[in-house]
Amino acid sequence: MSELRRFVQVDVFTAQPLRGNALAVVIDGAGLSDAEMADFARWTNLSETTFLLPPTHEAADYRVRIFTPGGELPFAGHPTLGSAHAFLASGGDVKKPGTVVQQCAIGLVRIKREGARLAFAAPPLQRSGPADAATREQVLRSLRIAADELLDLEWVDNGPQWLAARLKSAEAVMALKPDFIAMKGLKLGVVGAYPAGGECDFEVRAFVPDLGIPEDPVTGSLNAGLALWLQSAGLAGDGYVASQGTMLGRAGRVHVKREDGETWIGGDVTPLIHGQVRL
Repeated sequence: MSELRRFVQVDVFTAQPLRGNALAVVIDGAGLSDAEMADFARWTNLSETTFLLPPTHEAADYRVRIFTPGGELPFAGHPTLGSAHAFLASGGDVKKPGTVVQQCAIGLVRIKREGARLAFAAPPLQRSGPADAATREQVLRSLRIAADELLDLEWVDNGPQWLAARLKSAEAVMALKPDFIAMKGLKLGVVGAYPAGGECDFEVRAFVPDLGIPEDPVTGSLNAGLALWLQSAGLAGDGYVASQGTMLGRAGRVHVKREDGETWIGGDVTPLIHGQVRL
């Protein structure tokens, strides 16, 4: 029998409503089956829908399962910030003051508050280094660009199997008109730098057509992987701001900061809908 469960919808990586990446959160997710979670995620038709559950790890404050319209993810960034916000706003208790510990399929993820923003510790890369020649050729076809336009192609996989392409400029990133059929099998992020001195340092786009999301508005997991790569390669400083979602009419802002040897991925969370859902 269906029952009423607490539900919120928030906008992540923006302080301005309707300009970030929407997230649906079922706060009372206990008792739902895998099929019921997947059905609801397809129904919301958002890039991600999450379900909060009691933790099974003694150090965690809550457990989360993350679904796209096309399947479940082991980790994702904007659902991490949005779920942590929903957990705290709904009266969730934390074991350690000032820190939220989220349990998900990749393990434990720490989240901290930085002023009005939440930030999560970038998970370590499970796969890194340059992609092979065949993958490079597929990416060139997928992005419809010439070989000399692709400066780097690196694995930045922190769970969702991200592959990152670096182009010559933010303008080149925004000009892309991808071939999503040629992109089959890839979860592809693209990054390019803005001229120095502007509001943002990089423009980012994320393409995941296999999961029913041709282009994701703002993507925390990709930005986390990008940050670890760009900072370690000397292509980004200890602190920078990435823009994402521009070509979708959004204005996502991802705030990256490296301190004490860790990289933190931060963003504003703006609540939009609060109520109940019958599941």
